[in-house]
Amino acid sequence: MRSYIIGVDLGGTNIKAALFDTGFAAVGEVSVPTEAAEGPEHVLGRIRYAIKLLTEDKGIGLQSVTCMGMGVPGLLDPREGLSLFSPNFPGWEQVHIVNELKPYYDFPVFIDNDVRVNLYGEWLHGAAKGHQNVVLLTLGTGLGSGIVSDGKVVYGTTFSAGEIGHMNMYRQGRPCRCGSSGCLGRYVSAVGMVNTLKEKLGEGRSSIIQTWTSGDNERITALMISEAYDLEDGLAMEVMHETGTLLGFGLANVINLLNPEVIVIGGGMSAAGERLLRSVRATVKEHALKLSASKCSIAQAGLGSRAGTLGAAAYAYRKRQA
Repeated sequence: MRSYIIGVDLGGTNIKAALFDTGFAAVGEVSVPTEAAEGPEHVLGRIRYAIKLLTEDKGIGLQSVTCMGMGVPGLLDPREGLSLFSPNFPGWEQVHIVNELKPYYDFPVFIDNDVRVNLYGEWLHGAAKGHQNVVLLTLGTGLGSGIVSDGKVVYGTTFSAGEIGHMNMYRQGRPCRCGSSGCLGRYVSAVGMVNTLKEKLGEGRSSIIQTWTSGDNERITALMISEAYDLEDGLAMEVMHETGTLLGFGLANVINLLNPEVIVIGGGMSAAGERLLRSVRATVKEHALKLSASKCSIAQAGLGSRAGTLGAAAYAYRKRQA
C-alpha cells in the first residue's frame, strides 16, 4: 500500500492542503476559505474539511496517510503542538492544535511556524537544496525569516529565533507592532515599500502611479511600484533602490553574523526580482565581510506558492522519521 503525507498551509484568508507521496511528488491540492473571524474551533473544523476534500477527491483513505505537517502563523510551541498567538486569527490564543486534531486522525500531526515551514520547503526541495547554512526571508505584508545553521534549523529558547524583520535599523523610525520602532520589516516589505512611496508623495513628489490611482494613495500596491519602475518612473526607481539598499544593509549584518551559503528571498514581494535584488547585492558587496560575502549567494525562492504545503509535508516527514 502506498503511503502519503499531508501538508497544510494555514493562512488568514485560505487554508491550503496538499497530498504528497513519500518521494514528495504532488498528488493533489485543495484550498478552502479559512473564515478566521468565526473563531478557533471553526477554523479547526475548516482544516478537517480541507483534509476530507483532499483525500476523498483522490480516493485515498486516511489509513494510507503516514503523517501531517502544518504551517501556522504567529507564536507557537512546536514541541507541544501549541499555537500561542496568531495576529490574524481573532480569539486565537493557547490553541492546542495537535490535541484538538488527535481524535480525528490516527497519524501524527506536527506544527511549526509558517515561515520555518517555508524554510523547510526551500532548504529540502527548493532554491537552497543541498546547502547546510541557509537563511530564508519572506517579503510580504511583513518580513519573516528562518535559519539553517550547520544542517539544523535554528529555533532558539522560545522558538522565535531568526526575527530578522525586527532588527532595528533606525533609532527613531516607524512604529512596529512588536513595540519597538525602526524595524527592518517596517521598510522592507510590500507594505513598507508602499509607505515609503506615500511618504515621498506627501512631500510633494510625483509619480505615474498617481495617474493609475486617480490620486488615491490608498490604492497603491507594491506591484504598481514594480510596473512604474519598468517604465523608468523616477520616484518608483528611487523607492525600489532605497528599499533594496536597506535590505542589503540588513543582509550584510546577517552574513557577518551567520555566515550562510545562500540567502533565499521569497514571499509575494520577491516578484520584484532584480529590480530589488540589484541594490541588495551591491550593498552586501560593499558592506559585508568580504570573505563571508564572497561565499554567499542571494537567490529568489524556487517553490513559489507551493513552499508552504511542501515544506509542511517535508517537516512532518522528518519529524516522523526521527
